[in-house]
Amino acid sequence: MKLVRFGRKGKEKPGVIDKGGVVRDVSSLVPDYTPETISPSLLRTLKKADLSALPAAPKNARLGAPLARTGHFLAIGLNYADHAAETGAAIPKEPIIFSKAPNCLSGPNDDVLMPRGSKKLDWEVELAIIIGKRCDYVEEKDALGHVFGYALCNDVSEREYQAERGGQWMKGKSGPTFGPLGPWIATADEVKDPQKLDMFLDVNGKRMQTGNTQTMIFGVAHVVSYLSQFMVLDPGDVITTGTPPGVGLGMKPPVFLKNGDTIRLGIAGLGEQTQKVVAR
Repeated sequence: MKLVRFGRKGKEKPGVIDKGGVVRDVSSLVPDYTPETISPSLLRTLKKADLSALPAAPKNARLGAPLARTGHFLAIGLNYADHAAETGAAIPKEPIIFSKAPNCLSGPNDDVLMPRGSKKLDWEVELAIIIGKRCDYVEEKDALGHVFGYALCNDVSEREYQAERGGQWMKGKSGPTFGPLGPWIATADEVKDPQKLDMFLDVNGKRMQTGNTQTMIFGVAHVVSYLSQFMVLDPGDVITTGTPPGVGLGMKPPVFLKNGDTIRLGIAGLGEQTQKVVAR
């Protein structure tokens, strides 16, 4: 099942994509997709519903982030060995954890806002995990049972803020619109193996990133279990899991986004995003 949210910013409604590819309005069944409603019971309700009897979303309706909000927006850094190498970093022995501001969630095709004075705005195609059940000291063998679904994420990053301004990575990862998510959440049953998903990212029509989640250093199950040893993960939490090589920072010389640039990215089974970079 593919869950979406559609409509104007701040006025989105929850939807489900039916077998014919039509977005159906499910606001009569659930008020919105939030930490309070993401659960196995929500899936049971949606699966029982006769989607054909529900109204269709307006044609060409804007898609928002498939979650109205999240509690944690966590991320794993340097989780692909070849990406670590291109940035000159050592392969981590344990997952590198950082946070993105929860309110940087953005629609999959909304503009990416370039911060004032930004010089090193970068892109990162990533697989995101959406938690469906509370995780507190979850063993790795049980971890996937706590996953609600998966989504495409662009972990937009301002590298100067991240690495050259002192402190932690969060301030280079949290600007408004730095977390495009979607177009949909594919429920866990739709993704047979999260470690076998092709991914790509283009800038202005030029292929920059090509990868597959099989080359992650720490896979989805390990990441969920590992994080649950340090914090409680709640339903609706988002974990974005790292990027393959091809980011602007790793190029020689480095290449960064400019006002007016277009980013297109996708993951097999999780759809595509297209964003335009707009200076604030």
